[in-house]
Amino acid sequence: MRAFHLTGGGIDGLTMRDHPEPEAGPGEVVVRVEATSLNYRDLMIARRLDNDRIPLSDGAGLVTAVGDGVTSVAVGDRVAGTFFAHWVDGRAFPAMHDGALGGPVDGMLAEVVVAPEHGVIPVPAGWSSAQAATLPCAALTAWNALVEGQPLLAGQTVLLLGTGGVSVFGLQLAKAMGARAIITSSSDAKLEVMRAMGADVTINYAATPEWDRAVLDATGGEGVDLVLEVGGAGTLPRSIACTRFDGQVALIGILTGPAGETDPFPLVTRCVSLRGVYVGSRRMFADMNAAIEVAGIEPVIDRTFAFDQAPDAYRHLTSQQHIGKVVIDHT
Repeated sequence: MRAFHLTGGGIDGLTMRDHPEPEAGPGEVVVRVEATSLNYRDLMIARRLDNDRIPLSDGAGLVTAVGDGVTSVAVGDRVAGTFFAHWVDGRAFPAMHDGALGGPVDGMLAEVVVAPEHGVIPVPAGWSSAQAATLPCAALTAWNALVEGQPLLAGQTVLLLGTGGVSVFGLQLAKAMGARAIITSSSDAKLEVMRAMGADVTINYAATPEWDRAVLDATGGEGVDLVLEVGGAGTLPRSIACTRFDGQVALIGILTGPAGETDPFPLVTRCVSLRGVYVGSRRMFADMNAAIEVAGIEPVIDRTFAFDQAPDAYRHLTSQQHIGKVVIDHT
């Protein structure tokens, strides 16, 4: 079987190699990967990784073999990998990072992978592997932010920044929950797509640099109940400023970069909770899949690349022209 490796040098360091097909040991499953998808994290890893690694956290395919003791999945099941192979349930814990796919351990950009039984999960009924490959990071992150902290309730308002995978899934899930959604982008064309998907208010942050004021205007000066904050230090002060009293900011990403300063005083005076969100557990994944089935949500796939074109998929994500998810077809 073939697999891509990051060997340093960014995207240009992606190299394909041949490997013997792995076998399932006790408690393990073998998955023939049919699709993967990309996240901003994958670009960061490609730029910073200085050792050899098979990349990508997100992938789905068919179980082709199971080891002794495996009971939750069977040969022929369609499954997705879990971002954290060892975070099954409960609170986050330091050692969960040791099993993060495509980072500390090899990821999904291969034709065949082996995983612990609890490192895979059945996908929503009727979903293809290409659809299921969009779920492990972006969708679960959005679900965790919306549901697992101070849950977003029907009739409340959420602010979503940009039109990447997390924000688009956040829009779909929030609307299914009966919430009002405000979303930002620098592209009027992308905002038009978001309105067609149900966004109640759209704001072009390039045309309206003080977009936090526009959010306050759209909420009658009260602010939103929850922000899915994917920008990081560059956008966090404005996100806090347009969150209502006793609201919540779910800090997810650092698209504007890791450096910067944020005045904590508004968090105190507005009683705003700041909650770090890093994907989620297998139990959360199962809950999300059940909700997706009931709501009839389907992922937004911007573009699909062939397995041999994986470097081009990375470059397309880098261009920031996408809406939703960028997928690699392994079949």
